[in-house]
Amino acid sequence: MTDSIIDKTVAFVKETLADAEGGHNWDHIDRVLKMALHIREQEGEGDLLTIELAALLHDISDAKFNGGDHEKGSELAYDFLINNHVDPNRANHIQEIIKYVSYKGGFPQDRIHTIEFQIVQDADRLDAIGAIGIARAFNYGGFKNRPIHDPSMPLQEYADPKAYHKSDAPTINHFYEKLLKLKDLMNTNTGKTIAQERHDFMLQFLETFYRECDPGK
Repeated sequence: MTDSIIDKTVAFVKETLADAEGGHNWDHIDRVLKMALHIREQEGEGDLLTIELAALLHDISDAKFNGGDHEKGSELAYDFLINNHVDPNRANHIQEIIKYVSYKGGFPQDRIHTIEFQIVQDADRLDAIGAIGIARAFNYGGFKNRPIHDPSMPLQEYADPKAYHKSDAPTINHFYEKLLKLKDLMNTNTGKTIAQERHDFMLQFLETFYRECDPGK
């Protein structure tokens, strides 16, 4: 059963995300899955199948790309799991993980505290920082035709997750509005250690970026 449902889920996700934006496609899912498995191994706890399925399905319908529907992804995942005979309790747990896993502007999402949720959330957030996070940020900024940097555009505070997703701020602003905040939001000790290294790399990148924006200074 385990190998079968994982294989079916991989095929489902690859098909569903075949035309996804480059930072939210199968490659992203695969990295999050591998990181989640690494964190689980280091932490020494967490139900393996739940973590695998939640990591695979966590971005099956991202609100940034489906018109802002924050419920669709978790509902789609739940329906897929039930239709493939996954135990309803596990399917419900995975649905809850997917519903609350994303950043959504940093607004509190404290309705689920399981180790499986914490591991998958850390894995997803780690893929948003460091070298890969920088690449994904600029890839998405280009996809949305946002400016790379505009000093005249101040950092924003968002009223709610929908306002956060509708932002058209420059990509550099996104570092301060999200990426640099993620280090302090990690759940697991493993996640915190990896996040610190990736956070430091982003700070080095920003220092070099600003120096290159104003040569001679």
